[in-house]
Amino acid sequence: MLRFITVLAAIATGALSVAVSPALAPDIDQTTQLPLVIWHGLGDDFERDGLQEVADLAASANPGTHVHLIRLADTGGGDRQATFFGNVTEQIATVCQQLAAEPILSSAPAINALGFSQGGQFLRGYIERCNNPPVHNLVTFGSQHNGISEFQSCKTGDWICNGAEALLRSGQWTDFVQSHLVPAQYFRDPNELDDYLEHSNFLADINNERVLKNTDYKKRLATLNKFAMFMFDNDTIAVPKESALFAEVNITSGTVTPLQERPIYKEDWLGLKQLDGQGRLDFKSVPGQHMHLTDKILERTFKEYFGRVQNSQLRLQMESQQEPVTQPFSGSSGLLVQAQPGF
Repeated sequence: MLRFITVLAAIATGALSVAVSPALAPDIDQTTQLPLVIWHGLGDDFERDGLQEVADLAASANPGTHVHLIRLADTGGGDRQATFFGNVTEQIATVCQQLAAEPILSSAPAINALGFSQGGQFLRGYIERCNNPPVHNLVTFGSQHNGISEFQSCKTGDWICNGAEALLRSGQWTDFVQSHLVPAQYFRDPNELDDYLEHSNFLADINNERVLKNTDYKKRLATLNKFAMFMFDNDTIAVPKESALFAEVNITSGTVTPLQERPIYKEDWLGLKQLDGQGRLDFKSVPGQHMHLTDKILERTFKEYFGRVQNSQLRLQMESQQEPVTQPFSGSSGLLVQAQPGF
């Protein structure tokens, strides 16, 4: 059965409580089932049925999986509003606190992470900025890792989305918009790179595109066991669709420059070249429109990336994460646009 997980679709809550041992067993041949954290996309919220079905499928594919659904409010309505309005830098800081305080997640040796649409680049931001608890495997579907060059249109009667559009018209590079409108904070027009590098509140920072590089971002991302990026072949919602694979697209000619031919990879600003060279970076595609996924695709992905892990492998990953970091995150390495009170 085809399950549609659209950008504005039903996506839901469900806490699957399965205990995870806080310590690794001494037998290196034993395995551990890691918890799974999911961050949904724009216009979705944690209280709808779609995400509960995904959580149930994850637990069915890999029995013993504890699933945690990230939320930015106590109600579904508030959580959905936070996908449009908010300061992404502050939202990620909140999620860092949320995951570190969750007993099962914080006692596990590591967690797996699944990001739908914008939730994918936000989870990558979590890894780069705190990564506590540490992520073992990161999987993203249709995420805008290299930003968007167009904003999607709103459905008639969607007042939250229409309000976001009205705010955009005030100027995407203003401090007010960059501190309040979520999609604007990963907007990246190759024809406006100077404005982007100067004013971007989120994406330019976590992509390490400014002159001053945050070396800790690279160190943390390079500790991943696997980073798998999925692009939707017929995606017309997230523009350009190739952003899901960290590619650059010339808006005028449509020419696609793959990640491996870009400075972000060649100079290894984020550790992506290191991951790729070690066979830990996967580029994949699935048929269909943005966030149209089948149970078959999801189940196959869950089994490939979120199955039981050898304890010896976890030990090696944990050792790599014990190296001291030199630049503790306190907002961003280049720019933090503070949210203005009263909005």
